[in-house]
Amino acid sequence: MKKNREQRKKTILALMKDKHYVPMKEKELAVVMQVASEDRPELSSLLQELMLEGSIEINKRGRYSIIEKASGDKKTKGKDSSDKRHAEGKKADEEDLITGTFISNQNGYGFVEVDGRDEDIFIPEKHTGGAFHLDTVRVRLVKDKRPAVSYGKAARAKMKAQGVDLSAATHRVTGRVVDIVERGTTQIVGVFDKSNKSFGFVVPDNTKLSSDIYVRTQDSLGAVSGHKVVVELISYGDDRHSPEGRVTEILGHKNDPGVDILSIVKGYGIPSEYPDDVMRQTAKVPEEVPDEDMEGRTDLRDVIMVTIDGEDAKDLDDAVSLTMEGDNFVLGVHIADVSNYVREGTPLDKEALTRGTSVYLVDRVIPMLPHKLSNGICSLNEGVDRLAMSCIMTIAPDGTVIDHKICESVIKVNHRLNYNSVNKMIYLKDEEERAKYPDVTDMLDSMYRLSLIVRKRREKRGSIDFDLTETKIILDENGHPTDIHPYERNAATMLIEDFMLMANETVAEHFYSLDIPFVYRTHEAPDPEKMDKLATFVNNHGHHLRIGKDEIRPKEVQRLLSDVTGTPAEALISRMALRSMKQAKYTIDCSGHFGLACKYYCHFTSPIRRYPDLQIHRIIKEQLHGRMDGKRIEHYNGILALVSDKSSRTERRAEEAERETIKLKKAEYMQEHIGEEYDGIISGITEWGIYVELPSTVEGLVHISKLPGDHYVYDEAAYEMRGTGHGRKFLLGQEVRIRVDSVDIFMRNINFDIVE
Repeated sequence: MKKNREQRKKTILALMKDKHYVPMKEKELAVVMQVASEDRPELSSLLQELMLEGSIEINKRGRYSIIEKASGDKKTKGKDSSDKRHAEGKKADEEDLITGTFISNQNGYGFVEVDGRDEDIFIPEKHTGGAFHLDTVRVRLVKDKRPAVSYGKAARAKMKAQGVDLSAATHRVTGRVVDIVERGTTQIVGVFDKSNKSFGFVVPDNTKLSSDIYVRTQDSLGAVSGHKVVVELISYGDDRHSPEGRVTEILGHKNDPGVDILSIVKGYGIPSEYPDDVMRQTAKVPEEVPDEDMEGRTDLRDVIMVTIDGEDAKDLDDAVSLTMEGDNFVLGVHIADVSNYVREGTPLDKEALTRGTSVYLVDRVIPMLPHKLSNGICSLNEGVDRLAMSCIMTIAPDGTVIDHKICESVIKVNHRLNYNSVNKMIYLKDEEERAKYPDVTDMLDSMYRLSLIVRKRREKRGSIDFDLTETKIILDENGHPTDIHPYERNAATMLIEDFMLMANETVAEHFYSLDIPFVYRTHEAPDPEKMDKLATFVNNHGHHLRIGKDEIRPKEVQRLLSDVTGTPAEALISRMALRSMKQAKYTIDCSGHFGLACKYYCHFTSPIRRYPDLQIHRIIKEQLHGRMDGKRIEHYNGILALVSDKSSRTERRAEEAERETIKLKKAEYMQEHIGEEYDGIISGITEWGIYVELPSTVEGLVHISKLPGDHYVYDEAAYEMRGTGHGRKFLLGQEVRIRVDSVDIFMRNINFDIVE
């Protein structure tokens, strides 16, 4: 039987080697080879074996062809290429190689992002070395520079006619991948396409991926065309083969409500279900605080305090109180003591570290901790006893913290208030709203007075307040967006921000002075080159940004933002200034926070939703109880760098997923408004067109080919799109009227036309 199968495989190969053979589908092969209908399952099996052996391949249209032996079979070729890359890597001096993260492009080429390097390294398609999206790779730079983007002849001709300088706009440092250090992508989310009974392909949601994923029927879990699936990669493919995978989960049909957001969650690898051991541990957590857990704590249940959050918030992890001692304010910031229930090394702790943070998406919250903790025993709900970590600060009339106490406490929140209600009470002085809470209105008035004092003090030292408008998206019961509008800050939201910042600074400085291991929130000074570009832009718009020798002070950025407040360019310049900054991160070194213009800063106030805060609470408790001896210091020195790095990475992952869901829903919303006209401002200019932002926060592109008139050139230095021959200009911050032209929900793209 085996001998017969081998002979039949040789017959198939002989057919495909014939010079007159053209790639055929399985049905066509069956007809040409005169295979009886009852024998066609065996033909499918033989084709599968030949592909696994690397003798034949199949393209995206389901057609089979031979792999020429001169090129080496699949396994040999991959091994030879890998061996060659390893040999090159070993031969080169370490100084000649750069390690970074490979970012693929759907056109086949890619880029390598390197920590500490502002410019990415362009990797041409022929030099990717088999690297897959998010792989950690080692790269050798080449001496010359190559085009970063390959345009077709027609596109190049059109762009040249419009004055786009391709040689200047599309060149960058080039390299080639010589070694794949670690695979960065192990699973992919996409839409399943059942090509025939033997196999299918998964079209990735991630538009950076250039190849569909080949899936054999026996590895498909019964998926049908249109299903959104999660695929585990078996093979990463090469220049002749598609990557191969197996379906591990079917999320539902691509048009089912909620599947779009769930696909993004899965695509970013964000855990949405808790392991069984975590849920078993959670089940043992009490519903109420036992008396024995309150022993030895400072009892603050008689102190009047409130929580102030959004109306739909359920994980309430901070409460505030305020009393007066003469002219001094005594501010209490009381934070849920999550560490009492999530002990180090337990399943709950390991899962919390894996998640790193709660993820707030447009239609759901994926909590770091199970709901029994995040919305239950840990949440500072109104009228119930709760365990807390309290930072009680005595603050002078000028906003200076003159004394403080950090302690374990027991609290009972008097009222669960929301931002809108508090804003009405303290800012609008709404008597009807104030009458609802007569026992706390005086305290809230004092809180408002204190918040203005401490904010003014922060501003005086140069703290930068990026008052950027957030997006609020309203969804119906099917997850379809019905409205999009800005989410504005008010006096109440700023009050809570002020108090949380003050507590975070106080705790950070306290533990820095003790010289014990800790997790700090740090923000490095911006890159001088980016600041120079920002200075050029604002100077062209009639404002000034003074930069010292190789540095800029936070106070100068703050002064700029203050100058543009209330002007049409406010949102634009604030956004550009923010983009010029480096990203804040968690570190074990207290190197200061540029944006807040402070030497000491940490995250202490949100342990329900951020792992670093939980980690800090454990350290605080060990110090309070006198257990921070040499052994514990050595323990924390051994783990905190890892905790800081992982927390920074999971934070970025959550932010990217949140942005992606917002972009998706904005595109879905604007699809219903194609042809409608809006007023907006130009929020970005590139060599391929201008971006326009609408008052709703929706942003779309007017492609350079759609600009009125012909012949436009992008002036990067002036941040403008300038017409040649007709004098038209488009500038950042300029008001324009647009018409919604088209929407691509898959690519999350919204396209506008200019209305003359």
